[in-house]
Amino acid sequence: MTYKNPNALISTEKLSENIDDPNVVILDGTYHLPNVDRNASDEFNNGHIKGARYFDIDKVCDSDSDLPHMLPSPDQFAEAAGSLGISNEKHVIVYDVYGMQSAARTWWMFRVFGHDNVSVLNGGLPKWLRDGNTLTSDIIVPTPQLFKVNYREDLVRHLSDIFDLVETLDEKIIDARTSGRFFGTEPEPRPGMRSGHIPGSANLPFGQLLSLEDKTFLPASEIEKQFLDVIEDIDKPIVTTCGSGVTACILALALFLIGKEDVAVYDGSWSEWGSLSETPVMNN
Repeated sequence: MTYKNPNALISTEKLSENIDDPNVVILDGTYHLPNVDRNASDEFNNGHIKGARYFDIDKVCDSDSDLPHMLPSPDQFAEAAGSLGISNEKHVIVYDVYGMQSAARTWWMFRVFGHDNVSVLNGGLPKWLRDGNTLTSDIIVPTPQLFKVNYREDLVRHLSDIFDLVETLDEKIIDARTSGRFFGTEPEPRPGMRSGHIPGSANLPFGQLLSLEDKTFLPASEIEKQFLDVIEDIDKPIVTTCGSGVTACILALALFLIGKEDVAVYDGSWSEWGSLSETPVMNN
């Protein structure tokens, strides 16, 4: 079994070969959890892949929301993408410093706003360096471009949708958090969050989809097996969730790789569901 959508990933070798292609825009989509004492912007300034621009999901977001990095409006996204030198003709390539953690969120955002020509660097920055490639601290000033959006509402789920799904079970919810957070035996990284999971949801920690050695995605057959171990049928509608809508996108990307292109992400995820008193929570 091979990937149905292999172009959603790009190897370090292929990126190295095409790094000077004027039709390629490289984005560092690194995001650190709030309990990690690291600054992704400073790290980017100190060293990044040649030609890369930093894509900050905490700035390209709905600034009026109290929830972290919620999707921006289509106009806001168009402005942000255009300011980074991205037009609709560009091939966007995203990576992060973990290998595979937050880059998939940027990939998903571009798909939500209608840009399919987007790939994730398989194995991210660690594999880039392991394969003998270098970094630079040179900061480029991109020439602004016109970016037109085509918002795909079907790829996004909101609080009201999840309330409905808890009742109807019309779509299967899969949670990308660790099993400890899912079952409430580990604390949440954000203060004020209840522990547990959305009733009726299944748990597939995103790390199980990646190679332990280099954080690249598992072969297609192994990805399919991981999902079939937690749900009965991957052909039915699926919604992914996590802590704040970041690693849920890794599940969406994995399913996209094996041909399931209609997976939606619950944007608010546990940051929203776990913070509200009226939402039902399970711990078993």
